[in-house]
Amino acid sequence: QVQLVESGGGSVQAGGSLRLSCAASGRTFDGYRMGWFRQALGKEREFVGAMDWSGGNTNTADSVKGRFTISRDNAKNTMYLQMNSLKPEDTAVYYCAARLRISSKWDYWGQGTQVTVSS
Repeated sequence: QVQLVESGGGSVQAGGSLRLSCAASGRTFDGYRMGWFRQALGKEREFVGAMDWSGGNTNTADSVKGRFTISRDNAKNTMYLQMNSLKPEDTAVYYCAARLRISSKWDYWGQGTQVTVSS
């Protein structure tokens, strides 16, 4: 079955960097769009960014634009979220997700990884 497994979360001081990984398995993801979401305690889940598995068509939320970068390594079946200039308000559980490009519904989700940014 499809599995998305996030890793790379942790605690960092404001201004620091982290790189999250999302290892995808269980099917070929050609024709899929891969995304990153986050959910802070007591808040709704928020879109962070996404890219097509084939590459390109990358977009990020305004709140992280210029600080976060999405990339992927097809050979490793892994998507990355490089997070720079982290702020305390970036503290959240970060999830990766996958959906068909032609669909609006995110079908597959990882278990999440905690990112904590201290001031």
